[in-house]
Amino acid sequence: MRDDDTRLGRRVPGWVPPPMPGPPLLEGRFARLRRLEAGAHAAALFRANGEDAAMWDYMPYGPFADVAEYADWMRRDASGSDPFFYAIEDRASGAPGGVASFLRISPAAGSIEVGHIALSAGLRRTPAATEAMFLMMAWAFGAGYRRYEWKCNALNLASRRAAQRLGFSFEGVFRQAAVVKGRNRDTAWFAVTDSDWPALAAAFETWCGPENFDPDGRQRRALGELTAPVRVASDPALGA
Repeated sequence: MRDDDTRLGRRVPGWVPPPMPGPPLLEGRFARLRRLEAGAHAAALFRANGEDAAMWDYMPYGPFADVAEYADWMRRDASGSDPFFYAIEDRASGAPGGVASFLRISPAAGSIEVGHIALSAGLRRTPAATEAMFLMMAWAFGAGYRRYEWKCNALNLASRRAAQRLGFSFEGVFRQAAVVKGRNRDTAWFAVTDSDWPALAAAFETWCGPENFDPDGRQRRALGELTAPVRVASDPALGA
């Protein structure tokens, strides 16, 4: 390594900033992601969410009183280019059961985040929910992004567990990062980099493969087992 690399950082030869997100459809074996549209998705998603007010606990918005309020939020806050929202469908049912978005999109830095993840009870802990995260990550790295981030309220242990299971490496907690719904938020940071991606993609492909599921649809190998060797750092709050 040359002295200037040691002092100034590794060179990134041929770097070209990737495009902004834009594909209207991402599709896999279990999941289908369509560009979120209030007219097409608000009513079905409101029904899927049911009475699960707790799903909005760590979100800066929600719960919504009725479908009209939910649709208004989609048109006002979820129809732009950043965040760029998808409705997540389980292909087995064909019905939308959740949303997720790309956000804090910085092509110049090669950095993009996944967030605003809100899954109904019927979609949580399903192969479709997991594959949806894989499809978004695969698009980002395929488009040329170098860094893929996951951030959540540090008190949201379910989100922290999900990040680790999906292969994100823990990078720390930013104290007093925001005030959300009148409460302090410390933010836990996780990321996957392009150097992690080939091994992580192979782990997802193995997990999603038909041979990983028995005739009753139960997984034979857990995703966390497959992604553990890829993680650079584990989350100490999870005891792993």
